[in-house]
Amino acid sequence: MHFDKITDRTNCRSLKWDAMERAFGVPANEGLPMWIADKDFEAPDFLTNAMQELVTKGNYGYFSGHEKCLEAVQWWMQTRHDWKVEQNWMFTTYGLGHGIATTLMALTDPGDGVVTFTPVYHEFENKITKAGRTNTQLPLVKDAAGLYRMDFDAYEALMTGKERLMLISTPHNPAGRVWEQAELDAMADFCQRHDLLLVADEIHHDLVFPGQKHLTTAVALPQILDRLVITTAASKTFSIAGGRTGFVIIPDDTLRARFAAYFNQFDVSANLMGSTLTQAAYSPEGAAYVDELRAYLTGNYDVFKHALDKIDGVEMMPMQSTYLAWVDFAGTGMDREAFSYHVYGKARIAATPGHTLGQGGESFLRFNLGTQRARVEEAADRLTKAFADR
Repeated sequence: MHFDKITDRTNCRSLKWDAMERAFGVPANEGLPMWIADKDFEAPDFLTNAMQELVTKGNYGYFSGHEKCLEAVQWWMQTRHDWKVEQNWMFTTYGLGHGIATTLMALTDPGDGVVTFTPVYHEFENKITKAGRTNTQLPLVKDAAGLYRMDFDAYEALMTGKERLMLISTPHNPAGRVWEQAELDAMADFCQRHDLLLVADEIHHDLVFPGQKHLTTAVALPQILDRLVITTAASKTFSIAGGRTGFVIIPDDTLRARFAAYFNQFDVSANLMGSTLTQAAYSPEGAAYVDELRAYLTGNYDVFKHALDKIDGVEMMPMQSTYLAWVDFAGTGMDREAFSYHVYGKARIAATPGHTLGQGGESFLRFNLGTQRARVEEAADRLTKAFADR
């Protein structure tokens, strides 16, 4: 793959590029969009060829053969993540976000509490609120190496007794923390102690850096399969979110029946484009692509962190996976309005505001490194200059 090839995403219905000025005031003609978690790379041939076959055949009506997509999911999970998944465990949803929202509605009641470890992907809070549930935020803490850790002793005092479900990001968004076995075990103990279901968003599971190993929750925590739900999709790995296809995977028969009783009311079925793209992605060609992609994203991280570590008062958290860098501006002494002006106004970079990711994110911005190396270098140079004259 030619990841360095610059692609023009303007005026092609790319939300990341076309909505940048409206969302952040960063001019479209000179801004760098580093906000929404979508990558800028040219689509690989195996995806383009799959879509071209659809166009050539010209059938856009009712379709059959979605079981081939489910077989591809099974192959991917077994081959890439050492997880044997049965087809009847899987529900196909309109993307991972829809899967999370549906799970909240199916397995909790209005007013129930949902536990999250913050700061975390902002859509967790949005989905919880829209569902009429409440969010019990458990702040992550930084260790001596600057990595996020969980503090379950401190969390006991934050529980209200209304919590029925824990929603986690693994690997963690932002900053790409890869949770270790001991941490997952502690999480499982916490869920059992407080009688919580555990819903694991594993959408970034493919994008771990060299030397790191993502532990699929269902494999790492067999002791809580009766309370475990996994949600995932190919969208973040392969930039196919437009296919609106995700999967809710529930190994336990009883819990799966509870989910199905709600889910089946809506007669949800897969869509042709998303099914086709996912099947093409979860393939040997897709596996080779991901291996190259992981190496390239690791290089982008190295370049960006090396540059930001030299900016006085700016601290970038070490990453172990994903392409979503987490940068703290607290050391600059600036308030949120001031450091945001330096990024949006002076550097002309659109980054995700950290305060929208919950407690602990107030002094941060999240930067999407899923772009060409030249753009990462340009962003680093712009930030260096923007903060040089403060």
